[in-house]
Amino acid sequence: MPRLLVTPLSSLAFVLDAHAPSHLISLLSPEHMIETPPGFPAAMHLKLGINDIIDPLEGTAPPAREHVDQLLAFARGWDAKRPLLIHCWAGISRSMASAFTILCDRLGPGCEIEIARAMRERAPHAQPNRLLVIHADEALGRGGRVIWALNSMGPAVLVEEGVTTTFPLEGL
Repeated sequence: MPRLLVTPLSSLAFVLDAHAPSHLISLLSPEHMIETPPGFPAAMHLKLGINDIIDPLEGTAPPAREHVDQLLAFARGWDAKRPLLIHCWAGISRSMASAFTILCDRLGPGCEIEIARAMRERAPHAQPNRLLVIHADEALGRGGRVIWALNSMGPAVLVEEGVTTTFPLEGL
C-alpha cells in the first residue's frame, strides 16, 4: 500500500529496518543534520537543513519556499511502490508539515480539510510547522486552503516526541 511514514529521529533506524522505504526525507537543524544511513542510497535521501521556527531570526535557517520546492520535487519522484519516510527531531512539526504538503500535492486540490482531519486523527501530537505550510500553500497554488486546513486541525496533544505515524495515499 502506498504510504508516508513520519517518525522522530530516535526511531529512524528501527523504521528503516521495519518498513524498507525507498525514499527518506530528513528535516533537521543544519548543525544537527545526519549522514545518509548506511546501506541507504544517498540519491534517495533529501536533507533539508532548517530550524523548527516560524519567525525568522538572524543566525537561523527558517523554512523557505525553496525548501518546499525541493520537498515537492523530491516527493514527485517517488513512485509509491515502497514507503516514503519523513523524520525531524521529534516527529511533530517539520516532518508533519512535510507529510501534509506531500499529501496535499498527491491528493489534489479540495482535499486539504480531509487531510488535516486524517492527520489529527492519526497523529494527535502533530503540530505542522506553520511557516512550511504557508510556503506549501503558495507552492501548490491553493489560495490559502492549506493554511485554512491547518487552522482547522485544532490544538495538538502536547508531547516531547511523536510516535511513528502512517499516512496511506488511499483511504485517509
